[in-house]
Amino acid sequence: MNRMGFIAALGFVVLALLSSMLFVVDQRQFGIIYGLGQIKEVITEPGLNFKMPPPFQSVAYIDKRLLTLDSTDQSAVLTAEKQPVVIDWYVRWRITDPTQYIRNVGLDESTGANRLAGVVRSAFNQEINKRTVRELLSTKRDALMQDVKAEVLEQVKGSNPWGIDVVDVRITRVDYTEAITESVYRRMEAERKRVANELRSTGGAEGEKIRADADRQREVIVANAYRDAQKIKGEGDAEAASIYAEAFGRDAQFAQFYRSLEAYKASFNKKSDVMVVDPSSSDFFRAFRGGSAPATNPKK
Repeated sequence: MNRMGFIAALGFVVLALLSSMLFVVDQRQFGIIYGLGQIKEVITEPGLNFKMPPPFQSVAYIDKRLLTLDSTDQSAVLTAEKQPVVIDWYVRWRITDPTQYIRNVGLDESTGANRLAGVVRSAFNQEINKRTVRELLSTKRDALMQDVKAEVLEQVKGSNPWGIDVVDVRITRVDYTEAITESVYRRMEAERKRVANELRSTGGAEGEKIRADADRQREVIVANAYRDAQKIKGEGDAEAASIYAEAFGRDAQFAQFYRSLEAYKASFNKKSDVMVVDPSSSDFFRAFRGGSAPATNPKK
């Protein structure tokens, strides 16, 4: 029984020892074997590997993929005209030599990213100081990014290389600082308001001009219509007078009788009017009896 326990314990120890000696390197990583605080081996190919058990050797991993570093600093940079601008950028980089990277930066990737961000920021400051805002916003931006990339590579691959490679440097945004942007917006707003007020004034003047012209045309049309109406009315009255004259000329007694009828008709314009007349002395009533007599004036 004790022998079986001993064998089981020995097997467990052997398995634990083997598990501490075996490790797997992923295809996305570098494997670094340390021995007594020194780098013993760098494994670049994925697969199963062996090392001595701790504390003689240990293993660490570093990402070998293409990494992206985005800008986080929003402080202003002065252009050649001393205009403060804010830029956003990103860098694509990777670790190419784990040994140099560990010796100069360390195992922490965030530490390397922070140091690289400082170098990129400094390069951007130097290059933007040489250029105007127009150049930053034009096609010369590509030349700026190439110059920044060259400066960064010179820093990280100089006399003391970092073991990294900078693949690309890009600017994503160039803008004025918030104070200048607000001032520009206010000027734009004032200009738009000025144009709007000018258009309103021009429209109001055109409206008044159109209304005045319409009123003038209306007055002319009304005057012409009144003139034509009076002309037609005068011609009608003349024609009527001619017809009356011709008709009355044929029978003078009938004409006198008709005028009497019109006179009586004009006299009785109210229901309360009363006429008192002597039938024997009235031409109107004598005409109804078939007689003739001198005309008399009616009395109310």
